[in-house]
Amino acid sequence: MDQPQANPLLSPPELSPMEQEVLEEYERLAENMKKLASILDTMANQPTTEILDGLRELERKTSLVFTLLKASVYSIVLQQEIAWGDQGH
Repeated sequence: MDQPQANPLLSPPELSPMEQEVLEEYERLAENMKKLASILDTMANQPTTEILDGLRELERKTSLVFTLLKASVYSIVLQQEIAWGDQGH
């Protein structure tokens, strides 16, 4: 009787130690990526109060800096207009 031949798709081929090591690294990388995706999903769906408070504080500071910048630009433009007006007289 003939023995049934093993399906090459079901039995893994012989791998060199380097190939086996590379596959193991890919497996670890895939597992770490799954963990990272899970953590990011949790963070995206349930932002912590600490993050929200930090973002509010950042928004206030950014708004203050923008207001001060606009005031500075306005002051410079006003000073230039005054100087040009004095030169015209």
